[in-house]
Amino acid sequence: MAQENTYATGKRKSAIARVWITPGSGNINVNQKSMEEYFGNIFFEPKISKPFAVTETVEKFDVKATVKGGGKSAQVDALVHGISKALQELNPELRDSLKKAGLLTRDSRAKERKKYGQRGARARFQFSKR
Repeated sequence: MAQENTYATGKRKSAIARVWITPGSGNINVNQKSMEEYFGNIFFEPKISKPFAVTETVEKFDVKATVKGGGKSAQVDALVHGISKALQELNPELRDSLKKAGLLTRDSRAKERKKYGQRGARARFQFSKR
């Protein structure tokens, strides 16, 4: 590959996306499948193309990504985070617009652990007076 590859890693919950961006025509491949084939009929396309829309680089780059861990929704968020970081790596001038859109910040929310003596993280067992 003689073309310039830009690599970045995106994360969300337990999902990790490894993203490579090359100049191209806007193809997005996830785990060696097309985006529609991998994510099925769940409508994530506007969310995935948001970094390109914000930076006005729609259909200028091809994306090749490997995603593992988490569910489909977390994988999409990890992919968006990785694409944003790769675009910033490619052109540091895009940082301001990506930062204003909130695409460079890793969403650190994760599932809270279950506590002992309780039914869940916050839910208690039912109290019986008698």
